[in-house]
Amino acid sequence: MTIALTFPGQGSQAVGMGKALADNFAEARAVFDEVDEALGEKLSTVIWDGPIETLTLTANAQPALMAVSLAALRVLEAQGFSVSRAAHVAGHSLGEYSALAAAGSLSISDAARLLRIRGTAMQAAVPVGEGAMAALLGLDFDAAKAVADEAAEGDVCQAANDNGPGQVVISGAKAAVERALEIAKAKGAKRALLLPVSAPFHCRLMQPAADVMADALSKVTINAPVVPLVANVLAAPISDPAEIRARLVEQVTGMVRWRESIGWLAANGSDLFVEIGAGKVLSGLAKRIAPEAQTLNVGTPDDVAAAIERLA
Repeated sequence: MTIALTFPGQGSQAVGMGKALADNFAEARAVFDEVDEALGEKLSTVIWDGPIETLTLTANAQPALMAVSLAALRVLEAQGFSVSRAAHVAGHSLGEYSALAAAGSLSISDAARLLRIRGTAMQAAVPVGEGAMAALLGLDFDAAKAVADEAAEGDVCQAANDNGPGQVVISGAKAAVERALEIAKAKGAKRALLLPVSAPFHCRLMQPAADVMADALSKVTINAPVVPLVANVLAAPISDPAEIRARLVEQVTGMVRWRESIGWLAANGSDLFVEIGAGKVLSGLAKRIAPEAQTLNVGTPDDVAAAIERLA
């Protein structure tokens, strides 16, 4: 088996995630303690007790999901698994920071602080109500991109997430995104719906947040990862710290090329995709993008036991 480790992004959060890991494994608890200390607050309390509205705030959800992913990974490592056994790591949007922390490129503390800054800056980049995101289901990428281009009419409207076959998310000015919904339906989309998000992520309107991240990333140490990162904006592997820094900045306004990333991994030998952290969204996408590949989820104590048996 050639292993690719994947790390989930926003939308996978749930109150209580990671608590069983922390209750059962000191290694997991230490990760949550480290994140709490890095942020100067008890984010772990929000993760485990909610309310979901507070956890879902972008500035909380981003470091929270990273914390759960790294807690699960640390437990796997304590059971004998080494990240170096993977051929590559990849993460969806904020999950790219989790992937880099997993591969030793970022410290957990730096990843937590960067994600808090990232979440806050992304929320602040566009006034509430002026931006929107929508999922276009049942159109291929080229058709979805054409819908966004047609709907723009001088506003920002662009493909933000190419998640999988027939699953593209667009982002931009609210009026343009709403126009895109009608155009998509007319062009045969199975569904076209607004997403319950607080800002238009991964489009040009996020440039103020990209500027904030360029400054924040310039102040942290980025090491070469122990295994290459398949970068969101490239759908190709990188290991050079300077390029990692540049691509993390670009990622704020750039498209998450997830379908291409998983396709690249599968084409280059990865046949077991191990999703580390909350939920199973990426495993579902992997099965659609690379039907021959196998998937594994690691987010609970039972998952850890099953994964160690599978990976032994």
